[in-house]
Amino acid sequence: MTTLRIATRRSALALAQAEEVAALLSTNAFRSEIVPMSTSGDEGVASTESPSGMKGLWVDRILEALRTGEVDVAVHSAKDLPAGDEEDIVIAAVPKRADPLDVLIGREATLPPGLVVGTSSVRRRAQLLAGFPGMGVTEIRGNVDTRLRKLADGEVDGLVLAAAGLARLGIDPPHSRRLRMDEMVPAPGQGCLAVQARAEDRTTRAVVSVLDHLPSRRALEAERTLVQLLGGGCDLPLGALAATKGDRIRMVGLVATADGAKVLRTAVESDDPAVAASMLAQRLRADGADRILAEVQGTAE
Repeated sequence: MTTLRIATRRSALALAQAEEVAALLSTNAFRSEIVPMSTSGDEGVASTESPSGMKGLWVDRILEALRTGEVDVAVHSAKDLPAGDEEDIVIAAVPKRADPLDVLIGREATLPPGLVVGTSSVRRRAQLLAGFPGMGVTEIRGNVDTRLRKLADGEVDGLVLAAAGLARLGIDPPHSRRLRMDEMVPAPGQGCLAVQARAEDRTTRAVVSVLDHLPSRRALEAERTLVQLLGGGCDLPLGALAATKGDRIRMVGLVATADGAKVLRTAVESDDPAVAASMLAQRLRADGADRILAEVQGTAE
């Protein structure tokens, strides 16, 4: 087979993710090359100009290149993909999931009273305000290096970042700890990579299928289905994590008001990812999830 062309964004983390997939392919005796690309999100296009919303901005040019055959596969952080599936593009492989949890990083070893933590995630903000009384939360943006520099410069006292992203970049901040599930439910898909291919390209799909890790794929399917059922298409205070044990899937879901004043959290078990997601969505809706999410999106009546 010819060399597989792997599309990815140009950020350090995106490149590290693509290199991880390239290394896995090499282990299985397949050659590949990485094709870095810029997306509308990288170029500062507003989310109102994207038919797929905020998340669509970070994958649009890559999907276009995949559709036209400019590249053979695309590698994304699964949590950054829009929840809806593309008709002509499939997730051909989900490699073994990395640590899905979040990490709290402090500028100093001891977190001061009334510390201010930076995050751009509504989900993280809501859970920090709910679980850490007296903590302040402020908006902070930029890639991982930029955020860590802002922390070192004293713009914030702490940060919350994904454990998987730090590990893939080889970064181990000195004053950090993993947040437990009772403190911070991660974003759906966090820690997972999604390797996309054209639905009609059976040869490429067969090649990358050797990377597929079934427990990770089943967990991701459950989490993405939950997002679809709850109508999430942008940054929402919605957390979910599924894990498999044998044939069973245990799934935890969380919906919270943006200020953390109300937190809905529940867990289910099933032997089917779609059933687990449906059960979880029903329970969260029964507790008022639809109204909370509508208010965050500005669509409540």
